[in-house]
Amino acid sequence: MKQIIQYFPWLSEKQNHQFEALSALYKEWNSRINVISRKDIDNLYLHHVLHSLAIARYMTFAPGTRIMDLGTGGGFPGIPLAILFPESHFLLLDSIGKKIRVVREVADAIGLTNVEAIHARAEEEKRTFHFVVSRAVMPLPELIPLVRKNIEKEQINALPNGIICLKGGDLTAELHRYRHIADEVTLTHYFSDPFFQTKKLVYVPMG
Repeated sequence: MKQIIQYFPWLSEKQNHQFEALSALYKEWNSRINVISRKDIDNLYLHHVLHSLAIARYMTFAPGTRIMDLGTGGGFPGIPLAILFPESHFLLLDSIGKKIRVVREVADAIGLTNVEAIHARAEEEKRTFHFVVSRAVMPLPELIPLVRKNIEKEQINALPNGIICLKGGDLTAELHRYRHIADEVTLTHYFSDPFFQTKKLVYVPMG
């Protein structure tokens, strides 16, 4: 938790309690359904929660923003972002049902009322959203055609609607087609821990 408080010192008491509760909840559920590497569960806050919150350092979602977390896995980046932005609505989608069960249980346990978690494939979801977020789900040339139909035309944020992805490594080839519009940020711009040296955020406007 100390990393979360360090970078987000303005959290409310409720938000602090929600973030604090994640550790015990994920340890309990991970012992039953493996949604985080067993070797990595002790790094939950740094490797998963804070990593997810890099999106919040990049931009602030306006109240009423609708966000789809595609391939959410155990709820990242969706659940940390939903805690931070209680006035935005999050759809957390994954094709693996047991992972969505964990997401629902965690969201219910901490009282998140702005989260909907569904077991489905991206092709099946027809609703529109201001932003689609994902964490290392698939390369952008595959992701963008898949979710283009889901991007809302109405703009309510400072940044145009689009895709925000958390990725790692050299993205030169992946971003080649989008280099004239994509914004790529190394996460050490936001967080000092060495874990983030190879981590990137990529924003592609599609609005």
